[in-house]
Amino acid sequence: MTANPPLNGVIAYPVTPFDRGTGDVDLAALRRLTEELVDAGSHGIAPLGSTGETAYLRESEWDAVCETTLRTVAGRVPTLVGVSHWSTDATVRRARVAARHGATAIMVLPLVYWKLTEAELMRHFATVAEATDLPMMLYNNPGTSGTDLTPESVVALARQIPNLTMVKESSGDAARFRAIRELSDGALSVYNGSNPLALEAFRSGAAGWCTAAPCLVPRWCLELHAAAAGERHERADMVLAELLPFLKFIVAHGLPRTIKAGLEIQSRDTGRPRAPLQPLPDEETGELRSLLARLESHPLLDDPATASA
Repeated sequence: MTANPPLNGVIAYPVTPFDRGTGDVDLAALRRLTEELVDAGSHGIAPLGSTGETAYLRESEWDAVCETTLRTVAGRVPTLVGVSHWSTDATVRRARVAARHGATAIMVLPLVYWKLTEAELMRHFATVAEATDLPMMLYNNPGTSGTDLTPESVVALARQIPNLTMVKESSGDAARFRAIRELSDGALSVYNGSNPLALEAFRSGAAGWCTAAPCLVPRWCLELHAAAAGERHERADMVLAELLPFLKFIVAHGLPRTIKAGLEIQSRDTGRPRAPLQPLPDEETGELRSLLARLESHPLLDDPATASA
């Protein structure tokens, strides 16, 4: 890792709430959710990722979500704003909006319709990076972007883009966490975006875990990080074993659907996902309710006998 990466630990991704009646962005609900994530102890807040349904927001809505989230956080923890867009110009515009409102860093996913050449990808990332003085996180998520940036490609990009200092790796290949760090000689900080690999990533030297899970189970996420950071290996294994079915479920059924369904179960309504996404079906909502109830009543987090393990 770099000596002082701007983000560490559990970096929470809020959903973007929509009013059930009008379908408009519900900024009051967004403020509440953001406040809850900060109060719960999240180490960073990352609005406007795929969990935040950024692909379905109008530019005016994107701006409002960015400003509202950053104003609510008010510098209490670092913020990472997803600025990705199909076009370079729009990505640059979003990066500048994020910088103007005080973001700590920006994150860029290579959204593509036409498959981009290496030269085109380099030009896109470099142009966005040059638009602000903020550190930039490259987001590799082939499942949503259609582009898989290998560790070798990521390191080659970073060598030519000075403020590309972080990588969020979400391919599901755990070997990449260590590979990126080794190939970059520790110059790149690596962040995990694959929820089931959270513990393996920390043990491979990841600086942080970017996740929507704290919206529903913040104590479990923070305890997993604390146990991993403290090298309490038995404790970390126990926490992950209990948390893993939930993590696998929210990934398998789609983060916007599952997180919003879970928030409704917890009487913290953030509305429906925006079309073409649809709410989590009833059967799966029942499964999620059971998973949440089990974690809520589970004694592990409050058991002093295992806390020091």
